[in-house]
Amino acid sequence: MTEQGMLGTFASHAFLSGLSDRHRILLASGARPFTAEPGELLAREGETAKTFHLIQVGQVALGLHTPDRGVVSIQTVGPGEIVGWSWLVSPHRWQFDCRAVDRVQGLAFDAEWLREKCEQDHELGYHLLKQLVTVIGNRLAATRLRLLDIYK
Repeated sequence: MTEQGMLGTFASHAFLSGLSDRHRILLASGARPFTAEPGELLAREGETAKTFHLIQVGQVALGLHTPDRGVVSIQTVGPGEIVGWSWLVSPHRWQFDCRAVDRVQGLAFDAEWLREKCEQDHELGYHLLKQLVTVIGNRLAATRLRLLDIYK
């Protein structure tokens, strides 16, 4: 993908809206395209969160392990959304299984690299943190509603 194409992707992705061109260029330097086939895991609950994903195409099911039902789907995310906030929150362990529902394409970042960039540039870190807090709140609400359905 060209730098212009990458910057266009960043400008159009909802999670990255409001970033300065300087921050888009910085993030573009660490982004790598990824593809996941249907059924493929992007993340496994409890494992180390080593990546952060911007979803451009396809759907990803977020699931939670339950004692009596196995993995229960909590929420499905798609284009313009993200997979992964655990990369920022110590101890950096995935909170959900994240499985491709259909063919998924997007951009991925190495978590260690991204944490380092946030430490070096607090403006970037603050922007990403604000966006991630919204995501975490939405995931918490979705989990609560789903668990209320399951354990009625």
